[in-house]
Amino acid sequence: MFEDQGRDQLRQTYYQAWQKHKLGLPLDPLAAMICDVIVLHPEYHRYLDQADEGQDFSPAAGTSNPYLHMGMHIALREQTSTDRPFGIADVHRQLCRQTGDVHAAEHQMMECLGEALWQAQRQGALPDEKAYLACLQQQLK
Repeated sequence: MFEDQGRDQLRQTYYQAWQKHKLGLPLDPLAAMICDVIVLHPEYHRYLDQADEGQDFSPAAGTSNPYLHMGMHIALREQTSTDRPFGIADVHRQLCRQTGDVHAAEHQMMECLGEALWQAQRQGALPDEKAYLACLQQQLK
């Protein structure tokens, strides 16, 4: 979805979608998905109410990256809508039933997504879909 965009372009996509949403303008499907996620995170609205000025978010400084967090929500929604890796849509449905909340289910799933991405980056390889799905299935227990 965003793979060809740099950090600033990606943030601008979030900003523009949010501005259109606030003005009640029509949104394309991607912008609508972005805004659905932004709405769930009022703690991030301050970053989106004005154009991003290249702020860095460092875990060492005790700040989490709101764009990474929202991007993981979007990635999970895309994965579940296409059921890739195969079986993720079923895990998502079960976690939604278990938690009673889509947002809470996605937060549980993010633990596994973050681990899969970290391992892939560390190994210089694509994410291991089998290990990722196994981690997700462990969330059901």
